Amino acid sequence: MTEKKFLNRACGLLVIEVVNSNPNGDPDRESDPRVRADGYGEISPVSFKRKLRDLVALKEGPVWAEVGEGLKAEKFGILESSGREREKIKKMSSEAFLATFWDARLFGTTFLEKKKEGGSSIKTGVVQFGLGVSVAPVEIERLTNTNKAGVQEGKDKGMAPLGYRVVRHGVYGMPFFVNPTAAIQTSCTQEDVDLMCRLIPYAYSQTSSYVRSDVRIRHAWFMEHSSPLGSCSDFALLDAMKPVSKTGDKPSTCWEDYDVPASLPEDLRAKIAVFKDLVK
Repeated sequence: MTEKKFLNRACGLLVIEVVNSNPNGDPDRESDPRVRADGYGEISPVSFKRKLRDLVALKEGPVWAEVGEGLKAEKFGILESSGREREKIKKMSSEAFLATFWDARLFGTTFLEKKKEGGSSIKTGVVQFGLGVSVAPVEIERLTNTNKAGVQEGKDKGMAPLGYRVVRHGVYGMPFFVNPTAAIQTSCTQEDVDLMCRLIPYAYSQTSSYVRSDVRIRHAWFMEHSSPLGSCSDFALLDAMKPVSKTGDKPSTCWEDYDVPASLPEDLRAKIAVFKDLVK
């Protein structure tokens, strides 16, 4: 009997710099940048995964033309997309479903939770992104937008009070984890994980918007263990690569306000198989 090959466990850390931009609006606070009670900024995992999904969904775009070269497009559909045909998808077998939707294989889904094929249910994904939290507190700038051509009838000018809400400057750390055990349930392969790694550098630059014009992934550290169960602590790896603020508990004004590690300590590097920055 041929031994089954598993993915190796892996983790990573996205180091994200935000300059006069809103990396993730809070719908409960009129789309203010997400900020916790202690003044530290947040970026939700859902918002980041949305950007990866959008880049894969746009098969006519330049990102897919680059990173999807040699891949069969029909294997990389996006389940979490607008206009999906729910009833048609529900009729798919579990095997066909997983063979079609890349985001279901990678991130998991509850779409099949009520499917009655032997209790088929897929919830937990192979890749989990954690909450992105700023290294130092952030300061929010709020401005009123004006429009010379008003949108309301009879008005030649328009205003959106405090409609422009951005973080002046901040550096965030967002961890992610690759769990080989979950891959058994979702049929996720190394090819699926590799595609995600190639997409990450383009997540913000290719999905920018009016209020998210300058969000930079400075580093995307990827650290793969030498076995499916892991060869050292994920958290030791993440802590070693986390930037440190030189301003203490005060908001930063530029990238130089941080000490940013460029490599792992030798003792940790010796314990893992792969250490690389996905951003070149």
